[in-house]
Parts: sequence; structure tokens; C-alpha cells
Amino acid sequence: MRVGSEQLAAQLKRALAPLYVVYGDEPLLALEAADRIRAQARDTGYSEREVLTAEQHFDWSLLRAAGQAQSLFASRRIIELRIPNGKPGVEGGQALQEYCAALPPDTVTLI
Repeated sequence: MRVGSEQLAAQLKRALAPLYVVYGDEPLLALEAADRIRAQARDTGYSEREVLTAEQHFDWSLLRAAGQAQSLFASRRIIELRIPNGKPGVEGGQALQEYCAALPPDTVTLI
């Protein structure tokens, strides 16, 4: 479901989704949207956060491993994948499709 920045706060109060993809032409609005999602996740008990940055030569198996790993300290976690150029490439696209087809439980994924 596509949610605009104006509707994001109301949507987050209703329910926290397991997957968010934040993008747009305005970097400040994208940053604010990601901040809101992270804050809502923290407020609802998602206490652990793992950040991956997919730059050139990124090992996409790290995303799969992050999704399959069990948390030692928290039952709920946030996995944040940053793609600075916005283009995951063929390998990244395949890895994202596989990851999204089987989202990890008790995890909010923010791309």
C-alpha cells in the first residue's frame, strides 16, 4: 500500500507494517518519514536495530543473514537497508525479492 508523507503518521498509529520502502525527490521528507517509522517501532517494543548500507560491491547475503539471525537481546527488531544511489542492481533486486517473499517475524524492515 502506498502512503504519502501526509498520511504516514495516521497509518503508523493504526498498525505497524512489517515492511516500509521510503523514497522520494525530497531527501528531508524521506528522512522525516524514516524517523517516524523508527520512532513508532521503538515505541511499540522494537528495541534492536541493524543498519546495512548497500554500496558498490555490497554482499547481498548479509541481508538474508540479518533476516535469519535470532536476536540475543530483543524479541523485536528493526532491519534498515540503505541504498544510497537507489539502484540495487540485478543481484540486489533478486535478493530483495527473496527477502520480501519471506519477511522475518517480529521484524520491521525499512528500506
